[in-house]
Amino acid sequence: MPTSATPPRSAKPDTASDGTSAPSLALGTLLAGCLAVCLAQIALAIPATLNGLFQQDLHPIGSQLTWISDAFLLPVTVLELTFGVLGDLFGRKRLLVGGSALIVAGEAAAAAAHGVHLLWVGQALAGLGAAALFPTSLAMIAAGTRTHRDRARSISVWAASLSTGGFIAPVLGGITGNYGSWRWAFIVVAFIAAASTAVSLRFAHDSSAPEGRSLDVGGQLTIGVGLFALLYAVIQGPTDGWGSTSVVTAFVVAAVFIVLFLIAEARAASPLLRLDLFRNRSFAVASVVAVVGMFSFLGTAYATSIRLGPIQHQSPLRSSVAFILLNGITLAMTPLTSRLLERVNGRWLLSVGLALIACGDFLAANLSVDDRGLGSLVLPLGLVGIGFALTVSSITATAVNTVPVHLAGMASASTSLLRDFGFTLGPAVIGAVALSRAASDFTAKLAASPLSAAAKAAAGQVAGAGGPLAVNSVPAASPPGAAGPLAMQALGHGYALGFTVCGIAALASCLLALLALRAGSDAVEA
Repeated sequence: MPTSATPPRSAKPDTASDGTSAPSLALGTLLAGCLAVCLAQIALAIPATLNGLFQQDLHPIGSQLTWISDAFLLPVTVLELTFGVLGDLFGRKRLLVGGSALIVAGEAAAAAAHGVHLLWVGQALAGLGAAALFPTSLAMIAAGTRTHRDRARSISVWAASLSTGGFIAPVLGGITGNYGSWRWAFIVVAFIAAASTAVSLRFAHDSSAPEGRSLDVGGQLTIGVGLFALLYAVIQGPTDGWGSTSVVTAFVVAAVFIVLFLIAEARAASPLLRLDLFRNRSFAVASVVAVVGMFSFLGTAYATSIRLGPIQHQSPLRSSVAFILLNGITLAMTPLTSRLLERVNGRWLLSVGLALIACGDFLAANLSVDDRGLGSLVLPLGLVGIGFALTVSSITATAVNTVPVHLAGMASASTSLLRDFGFTLGPAVIGAVALSRAASDFTAKLAASPLSAAAKAAAGQVAGAGGPLAVNSVPAASPPGAAGPLAMQALGHGYALGFTVCGIAALASCLLALLALRAGSDAVEA
């Protein structure tokens, strides 16, 4: 899941830690920043190829598998912009070092997990570290450059390092999971994080930009509680019941705190999200496209990981091929997308990219769950990968080009926040939709099946505790295992619906971008 390039938003030139003007970008700072963002992306993407092994070894029930992904994504979404401010205020080097150290701790905890709850803790710690690394690494690199040309080249190297992390993660997960244990994947990432910590400590040059920057504590607290409550409600809905007290309460808390966040942002001197940007119709449309389009991509990636792992029980090495298609294409297309952005209006690239994602999703939705061949995934996932490469490179450019130049940094940062929110919603919503559909489908198929009463009772008991995924994972020779094929078909239908939802979201975003975006119109005033 590539994360956006968010330029520093300081109004004045950055300074070194001793107060002098920032020097030309040092090789050590470039190396430290690129290694840090590559590390953060590897840590973010590594669980995707391992979901099948998590299901097999830790036996997560209901929505617990979804929380493994979102435990990492939530702190990235909620805290990324705040860490950007902290780096500006107190120095970026310490955040680069501290973020890598947090990933060491998080990956070590995940590797030692003998239950899903400790794995969540490890993922959350690593996500906290990644939330510091994504903005800090880019800001340090950008702050160390003197000219626009040097800055553009350095940011291109940073973006390539991010894409490299997305490519390395499935290969690493596939090899370690196939020939060792899923724990080794986390151990290897911990060693990479330790190396990143050492490189940053030794070679990175510190910088800061405190002028005009301040923490938005009210905004941070309200958006943190609001997003957590919303994700909790969406993820737990299929397991606890959409009408259950906990889920309804979480939705109410989410609504209240999101309203409080909007109030806090309207009053804050230095808001996380500048609300008056949304008076610009084109920027508002681009923001909606960012959320929905990125939800579509990561929802697709999550549905693919569940299809190949917990449903079909394919090896991590085979599963990694799918994610190489999704992420590797972005890396391979980086030179092309950079040139296209110079020559083609971002609105058109955005529309084409989203249309390709939609086509790939609709094709994936029609694949039979019994089809275990990787060849059948090449076309749909290839289309999604190409579409994402075009989309992720043009979303920020499209949003930034709709506002005055002096608001470009704020627009980029706001788009980053909304895009990451879309990423976080992907696994949550698609998991909820697919599991709800699979549970109802399995219940109906089990009742109508010719299985013995004892087999039905045993399968119903397992499904009541862990849903169709649990039934699909029990040994075939056991009493509930007789219902395994029914569970597999139900899950296939559920995640086919998930692909369809992603396709509809991408298509809707495509039409919105094509029909409603008008670059440069309705410009917001300072």
